[in-house]
Amino acid sequence: MNPTPAHRKTWQTHLRCWGGGLLLGALAPLAVAASTAPSPTATAAPHAPLNAQDETPPDPTVHPDATWKAPRYLLQGPNGRAVTANDFQGRFQLVAFGFVSCPDVCPTTLMEMQQILQTLGESRARQLQPIFISVDPERDTLQVLGAYTQAIDRRILGLTGRPDLVKWAAQEFGVVYTKVQEPGAPANVYTMDHTAGMFLLGPEGQLLARFGYSTPVPRMVDRIQQWMDRSAEATAR
Repeated sequence: MNPTPAHRKTWQTHLRCWGGGLLLGALAPLAVAASTAPSPTATAAPHAPLNAQDETPPDPTVHPDATWKAPRYLLQGPNGRAVTANDFQGRFQLVAFGFVSCPDVCPTTLMEMQQILQTLGESRARQLQPIFISVDPERDTLQVLGAYTQAIDRRILGLTGRPDLVKWAAQEFGVVYTKVQEPGAPANVYTMDHTAGMFLLGPEGQLLARFGYSTPVPRMVDRIQQWMDRSAEATAR
């Protein structure tokens, strides 16, 4: 079945990324085949993902009964240092999940992160920490992951960790992923099905928005700037 834009943009779509490596010279957005049903072996997520038509969780300042969700994680950065969401208090975070061997979806997402930073401008870009969390810690060592993100933009922080900590982080964001391997394939030859898109966290770590895969960059920039303006106004009061 050929995926429609609606199929590609739903948060319950898992994108299968085949390939043994990344060609950094060919990072244009590509259409990918999408499976609309989760794999039976997929990691279960405790929070059902939102779809692309419902990107913004309820705002407690508008809906008194609502509460902010603040995803937590404990992972490692390129230098081996432990990194948590609390390390970015006072700044926004733009988080995506994926893996280095993904040939199109993940590099497209990272290139969109770079475009967002460029469009925001130097001053506002400093208020935003882009983060790429690998769901393939078996192959994506700290060195491999660091080289991958640095090749696209040095401001993107690559994080990974023990499989149980990666699983916990994914669950906190409502991300689903699973390892997919052909019968008889060598142990290190496989791909990963995973939820694609980006998550925007606020200065206190609260989940502000979820951007479905293929959301236009100008739309994401506009939403991020709106939240930055709101944060600045609240701080000035």
